[in-house]
Amino acid sequence: MADYKVVIVGATGAVGQEILQVLAERNFPVGELKLCATARSAGKEIFFKGKSYTVEETTPASFDGMDIALFAGGAASKEFGPLAAEKGVVVIDNSSHFRLDPQVPLVVPEVNPEDVKEHRGIIANPNCSTIIMVVPLKAIYDAAGIKRVVVSTYQAVSGAGAEGITELTEHTRAVLDGKEVIPAKFQYQIAFNLIPHIDVFQEMDYTKEEWKMVKETRKILHDDTVGITATTVRVPVYRSHSESINVETKRKITVDEAKKVLADFPGVVVEDDPANKKYPMPLFTSEKDDVFVGRIRQDNSLDNALNMWVVADQLRKGAATNAVQIAELVIKYGCLGKR
Repeated sequence: MADYKVVIVGATGAVGQEILQVLAERNFPVGELKLCATARSAGKEIFFKGKSYTVEETTPASFDGMDIALFAGGAASKEFGPLAAEKGVVVIDNSSHFRLDPQVPLVVPEVNPEDVKEHRGIIANPNCSTIIMVVPLKAIYDAAGIKRVVVSTYQAVSGAGAEGITELTEHTRAVLDGKEVIPAKFQYQIAFNLIPHIDVFQEMDYTKEEWKMVKETRKILHDDTVGITATTVRVPVYRSHSESINVETKRKITVDEAKKVLADFPGVVVEDDPANKKYPMPLFTSEKDDVFVGRIRQDNSLDNALNMWVVADQLRKGAATNAVQIAELVIKYGCLGKR
C-alpha cells in the first residue's frame, strides 16, 4: 500500500489527539504528516510514532500537495474545508457544518460505506451520539425494518471538549470542599447533577443536538420515513456516551434474534447477561472502538419493539476512529482527489 500525505487540522485538541493515536494504532499509511491548529497553538511539539512534529497555523497553503485532510471540528472546517477540497484534497470533517448538505456524504463505515464513493471533495463525520446509535440500529433495520426510535442520551463531559473535563473536576472539588461552584462551560453545576440541555434550543423546544440525531440518522439510513425523537442529557462522566434506545420495528423481532444480528454486525459487541450483572458502562468502554450493546429486551408495552442500552467512547468511535475508518475507505475505493 502506498503512503499518503495527511494533514490534521485541530491537531492539538481532544479529537485531534485521538486521531493521531488511532492513525498509529491502525497503522494508517502516513507518508507525510502535517499538524495544523490555530495561531495560538502554533509552535507546539507533538510526537507521532516517535517523531516530533511542530504544529503550524492553519493557512490555505497547509493543504498544498496533501492527499487527505482530517478536520477535528470547529470553525476551521467552514473556512478551510472547501478550500482544501478545491486543491484536490479529500476532506474528512468532524464539524457539523457539512453534515446535512445534500452534496456531502455523511458516513458511518459499518452502515453506509458505499456513500464514500459519491464524495465531491468533502465527507462528513456524523455527530458522536448519532454514530453510537446508528451502528446497532442498522443491524435491526436490516433484519426487521424500523418504524420509530425513541432515544435518550447520557453524554460525557468530554463531549464538550477539554473545558468540559476541567469543569467537572473543578465542580466536584468545589462541592466536596464546600466551596462555591461557578459554571462556565455548562449552564449549571455538572458535578452530582444532570443537565437536560446540550447545544441551543431550536424548533419545538428540541435542542440542536437532538435534531442532529433525527436528521443525521435519516440521512445515513437513506430513509426519511423512520420516526425518531431524542432527549440529550449531559451527565457527570468523563468519557463515553450512553444511550437508552427504544426501537419499534416493522416486523416483530425476538430478543434472541436481535442479539444474534447485533453480535454479527461489524463494530458491535453484545454484552448482555443480566443474571451476572453484565451490561455496558462508560467505565469499561472508554478507549475502545466498538459500540457495546446490552439490556436487550422486549418492550413490555408494545409487541413490535425492543429496548437496548448502548455505550461507546464518543472520542473514539464517535469521532476519531470513525474519521480514520472513512479515510481507509477512501483509499480502499480509490477515490482520492475525486471532486
